[in-house]
This record gives sequence, structure tokens and C-alpha cells, in this order.
Amino acid sequence: MVTMLPRARFNPALTFIFITAVLDVMAMGIVIPVLPVLIEDFTGSNAEAGIYNGLFVAIWAAMQFIFSPVIGSLSDRYGRRPVILISAAGLSADFALMALAPNMWWLAVGRILGGITSSSFTTAFAYMADITPPEKRARAYGLIGAAFSAGFVAGPLIGGVLGEWGPRVPFWGAAILSGLAFLYGLVVLPESLPPEKRMAFSWARANPFGALKLLGSHPELTGLAIVNFLLFFAHHVFSAVFVLYAAYRYGWSTAEVGFALALWGVLDVLVQAFLVGPTVKRFGDRKTMVFGLFVGAAGLALLGLAPTDWTFVIAIFVSALWGLSMPTIQSLMTQRVSESEQGQLQGANMSVGSIAGVASPLFFGWVYSRSVGDAAWFDAPGLAFVIAGVVLLGGAAMGIVAGRHGAENKA
Repeated sequence: MVTMLPRARFNPALTFIFITAVLDVMAMGIVIPVLPVLIEDFTGSNAEAGIYNGLFVAIWAAMQFIFSPVIGSLSDRYGRRPVILISAAGLSADFALMALAPNMWWLAVGRILGGITSSSFTTAFAYMADITPPEKRARAYGLIGAAFSAGFVAGPLIGGVLGEWGPRVPFWGAAILSGLAFLYGLVVLPESLPPEKRMAFSWARANPFGALKLLGSHPELTGLAIVNFLLFFAHHVFSAVFVLYAAYRYGWSTAEVGFALALWGVLDVLVQAFLVGPTVKRFGDRKTMVFGLFVGAAGLALLGLAPTDWTFVIAIFVSALWGLSMPTIQSLMTQRVSESEQGQLQGANMSVGSIAGVASPLFFGWVYSRSVGDAAWFDAPGLAFVIAGVVLLGGAAMGIVAGRHGAENKA
């Protein structure tokens, strides 16, 4: 029998969702340092691998665009717990499939299944909205963001080390971790959405375009949705080219790339777990969001212009303050819809991110392929990061005016 979670029991629920999120994201992070390497093995070219890696990230994002609203609406109808559990089990099976992939077609199928199952992240954010009062959601989203970052700390680190034994070994590690997340959630994860607050499932809301209508039905969300889109667009430069760029420009091994990603994750954990709450309390959600976007833009530009690997590491420290922006955007948006719409809102947000996730990796992968190698149009391997910084700067400019009206008291 599933136990309903009273709103007052915030800390136990936060512990449960934190650990399951860490395990899920750790599993995804394990494959980050090795998937581009496996693709390069199939293609035989670093530049061509940039195009295919971008394509696979786009496929993953396209599945999230289609299925995130469906999963969000299903969680509004049947509760958060079953959605999280089913997705964790599916993600474990997906990683096992990719570990056995004999060719690029298998990898493509794996990316399709991975995009569908990882769409449950929308449910994790809706879960937090269920158990957290509006005035504390920025801090709560900062903690769940820290859980994601903690997973990306250990994930790439483990993946980089396991990748030294072969590019397929980390996929088996990821499958085991996702299986552990399923078993842990099966035993301890409580339900957060009581039956009286659930909403009937409707395909009109569950399809991605129907979910996006929610953003249009609340005009005050439009500017924040644009900021969210630009943030996601810029962020996918990491998934598209980071591994290939670090190996090409600085000669880093798989393990060294894993350590760099782990460092970025540690810094992101520290920012989201310890800086978001006090900063929002002092300056409010909107100002904190804008500051994070501005510093993130500077950090991305520095990553692309860094002449040595040590200056690249310094740029990672600067870009980490970008972590102030995501939880505050989420907080501002959740304050503008009802409790019964939280799952749909997160599905719509994920759809916005998925649209960016389809276009961005294709774009940045193409930019990278034209910036390196003998067939490069110009010798500028870090150009993709510089362009991403400009995109995030546009998000910061939009954020100055977005979120002025609504539930936030501090502006």
C-alpha cells in the first residue's frame, strides 16, 4: 500500500527524491565521457563525431519534447510515485541495450528510449512543488538541482575511470545504478499528490503543443519561458561538444574529461545547495536569476577562449555561478499556476527545453565540425562556447524584464 505524504513532512520526502535523483543522474552522467568516444570509434573522425553526437543529443531531446507532457500529465492523474519508478526501470534497460550496441543504429534506438524514460525529471520537479510552499520553492529546486549536480559529479568521474577499460563498460555501470534507483524508490519513495488534487488525463493537455498552451494561458509566463529556452539552448553546448573539444584542444583523456565534469558538478552542487537560498532571501528570485545568467554567459565565453587547460579549469569556476538561474526560473514559474497544474507546467517546461535540445546540439555540433580539423572553415575550436555565451547573454537581457509581475515579493 502506498503511503500518502503529508505536506508537513518535507525533510523525509526531500531525502527520498534527492537520493533517487542522484542515482538516476549519476547513471546518465557515467556515459557522458564515453558516448562521443564510442561514436568516434564508429565514424573514425573527431569532426564527424561532433555532428553525430549532436544528432543523438537532438534525438534524445526530441523524445523528451514529445513525452515530457505525457508523463507530466500522467503524474497529475495517477500520482508521482509510479511514474518515477517505471521510468527508472526503463532507463536501466536502455543503458543495457546501449552497452550491447553493435552499430550506430542501436545507439540511435538507445537515445530514443533514453529520451522517453528520462522525461520523468518533470515529475521530480512536480513532486517538489507538491511538498513545498511557494515561498520556499527556489531553495527546494536548488536542492533538487544540487541532487542532479551531485549525480553529474560522481557519474562522469566513474564513467571516465570505467571508460579506460573500454567505452562500453560505463553503460553497464549506468544500467546497474538505474536499477538501484528503481529498487530504492520501490521501497521508500512515498506518494506526494493526494487523490483529491489529481486531474483527469487529457490528450489535449498531454501532447507537447497542448502543454505549451499552458504557457500562453498565463501571459506572465511567456517571458520566463523564453529565458528558459535560451538557457537550455546554451546549456546543450556541453552535451554536444565538451568531450570532443577538451580532447581535441587540450589532449585530455577520457578520465581527465571525467574529472573536469566532476569539478563542474561539485561547484554546481555548492552553488545550488548553499547559495541559492541565501541569495534569493536577500535579493529575490528575479535578480538572482539575472545575475546567474550574466555570470554564466561570461563563463561560457571564457571556456571557448581559454588558451590552456588551466585557464579552461578557471573558466569552469566562473561558469558554475550559472547554477543560480535554473532554480529561480522554476520558482518564478511555479508561483504563477495552481497546484493541479504543476505537473503540466513541468511538462511544458521540459518541452521548451526539448525544443532547444533538438536545435541546439545540431547547431553546436555543426559549428564544432566547421571549427576543427583539416576541413575546418576557420580555426576556432572554442567558437561553439562563445556563441553559447552570447545566447545566454540574451537570456539575461530578457530576464531583466521577465518575472516583474506575479507572486514574487522581492524584485
